[in-house]
Amino acid sequence: MMCKTVTVLALAAALTAPYMGTAAFVPNPASSSRVGALERSSRISPLSMASGNPVIGENQVKSSTALALSTTGGEDTSSSSIAETLQVGSYFALWYLFNIAYNIYNKQALNAVAFPWSIATIQMIAGCFYFVPLWLFGIRKAPKLSLSDVKTLIPIALCHTGVHVGAVIALGAGAVSFAHIVKASEPVVTCVLNGIILKEILPMKVYLTLLPIIGGVAIASMKELSFTYLALGAAMMSNVSSSMRGVLSKKTMSGKKIGENMDAQNLYAVLTAISSLMLIPMMLAIEGTGFLKGFADAVGTGSFTNKSLSILMALSGLSYYAYNEVAFLALGKVNPVTHAVGNTIKRVVIIVASVIAFKTPMSTGSIIGSSIAICGTLLYSLAMNSIKK
Repeated sequence: MMCKTVTVLALAAALTAPYMGTAAFVPNPASSSRVGALERSSRISPLSMASGNPVIGENQVKSSTALALSTTGGEDTSSSSIAETLQVGSYFALWYLFNIAYNIYNKQALNAVAFPWSIATIQMIAGCFYFVPLWLFGIRKAPKLSLSDVKTLIPIALCHTGVHVGAVIALGAGAVSFAHIVKASEPVVTCVLNGIILKEILPMKVYLTLLPIIGGVAIASMKELSFTYLALGAAMMSNVSSSMRGVLSKKTMSGKKIGENMDAQNLYAVLTAISSLMLIPMMLAIEGTGFLKGFADAVGTGSFTNKSLSILMALSGLSYYAYNEVAFLALGKVNPVTHAVGNTIKRVVIIVASVIAFKTPMSTGSIIGSSIAICGTLLYSLAMNSIKK
């Protein structure tokens, strides 16, 4: 109960912070110089934030909308005050907190009601209850999109949906730690898709960093005590969707202005809304209304009340949206190296937290494999960042 109380308070603090004097990611007049610097120095794949694996493209990301989707932000060297440091530190702390909270609440919800498509839909829709009131009451400027803009975003939103559903299924089918180990292999998928679709050939040092990722995931999978093919397949589906999301956003959004008032947070909100509309018919087609019976059965066991299980579902959804929202704020204020290190630490923290929370045993081989894979993702990010310079 204490954990839920802390999470709710942190949610309130984090999600209101952008409207109490802290700067959002982009764009705003005060940060125009920082955005300009980023546009000149960074060619990061849009919408790879979820994975934390930036991908170099051949064309610079010139529009503010595409820039908002990138994983890394510029660092204003003139604003290194204590206040700025504390603000960035608080964003990273909240990013980690919400990510841990989401993984724990999500796993608890899936253990109680094993309907991953329904739970993924609830989590996606939960974000709408945050940003829609902000638009309605004028706290945040509502985006203005043409039909053409929406058509551009639909394929990206479809991939966004695949990222989330794949992750939820993987987290339900196996251990949280194993899902994140497999998720660490996303750079491999990204390099393959970039080569096939964008005809992008990277330096040999980048490809060499994929070897420890592939080897580490292979070792961890062979030694994983809770291994299931469903968890492996779903996590890889999430990886492929995330990589495709980045590739599609580069192909369709680089140099193109999308709508009005489409800063990073509004862009993520629009993708969430479109994904929610996509997920509802998918959920009904695959699981029907089985979730309702599953919910009633979970309450019938005496482990939950209607209220407590509803709160658990709501918290899993709000923490999911919150960690992505805060991640935009955090990553918009650090350079690529800090981002790469922060993402690596985040994955380690989530794995450790999940092992402690669910008392999930990890074999020695799984620990060694996951360590190798995670170190490989860090080397990959650093290698990708180095070839931009």
